[in-house]
Amino acid sequence: MTLSAAAWLEKIRALPLPRKVRIMNVCGGHERTITHAGLRTALPRNIELIPGPGCPVCICPEQDILHAIQLALHEDIILTAFGDMLRVPVNVAKGEIRSLEQARAAGADIRALATPGEAVAIAQQNSAKAVVFFAAGFETTMAPIAALLAQGLPQNLFILLSGRLTWPAVAMLLDSGAPGFDALIAPGHVATVMGPEQWRFVVEQHHIPAAVAGFTPESLLAATYSTLRQLSENEFFLDNCYPEAVQPQGNPRAQKLLAATMDVEDAAWRGIGTIPASGFALKPALQAHDARRQFPVALETARKRSGEMPPGCDCARVVLGQIYPDACKLYGRACTPRTPIGPCMVSDEGACRIWWSGGVRADAA
Repeated sequence: MTLSAAAWLEKIRALPLPRKVRIMNVCGGHERTITHAGLRTALPRNIELIPGPGCPVCICPEQDILHAIQLALHEDIILTAFGDMLRVPVNVAKGEIRSLEQARAAGADIRALATPGEAVAIAQQNSAKAVVFFAAGFETTMAPIAALLAQGLPQNLFILLSGRLTWPAVAMLLDSGAPGFDALIAPGHVATVMGPEQWRFVVEQHHIPAAVAGFTPESLLAATYSTLRQLSENEFFLDNCYPEAVQPQGNPRAQKLLAATMDVEDAAWRGIGTIPASGFALKPALQAHDARRQFPVALETARKRSGEMPPGCDCARVVLGQIYPDACKLYGRACTPRTPIGPCMVSDEGACRIWWSGGVRADAA
């Protein structure tokens, strides 16, 4: 029998937790549920929920976005991308085009997608023209793209890949020696594809409790209770609180498709730097569809703040769980969903956008 949110809260309040406990959630979908359901205010005050590196738009390398902008402006192509990528700004000189949205307004043929399959349809409908799919995302987005690659793409469809794995960012925080959290709630959708075992390192190597959660308040509270109980009993393990979707070993077919079409390599995370073995890249056998090879562009590596967040933007520290969104001095002032400065205010998975849409307006204490 599934417990209600109220029942989980009662169980949490009954636990002996004398000290402050910081629990990081990795997924933007988790953060959206936590904020919109008001879980922070419902939990005891000594339990702190920290949004972590779970927004692929927020960490997409600034150089990759600039590459896409330059292709759209200077090549005779149709550029496609997921809708929330269109508004993410890059660091260029004042007066220059700084987002795909601005490039489209300047005349570039840029089309927003909701699913990877739409890129194939656009390529088939425009067979005489090159179509570039700027594909950014984590494992759950990369899996369907891998399926498209395995099926075979239209000759005129090219992929500008900017995929990332989720767990290496958490490993980087833990390896730093000062992760800033005492327990982890792992992303249910990633575990559905890659398997919950991917998160065992949190427990086995760092002795921190972890639980995989779904996207309802009940599942998140179950995972919260699990990690808190582990802390109170000083017995740590990886718990699966999303068994209706997450199975042992995940989705072997999806993993096989990823392994067949993509390699894993060191990769840049915007504002954070390079994280080892954290990025997806197309296999050499697929170079005929690799937009980086077929449409290379010269990017000025000496650009001011190249690869960084915009001036004054604290999105990198928000992504790493070092500050809350409203601690950024731009939050709610220069940076709002209508006029985003940093990527965390653009995407529906960005903590700043989630907090704003959840009604958080006050300055940080």
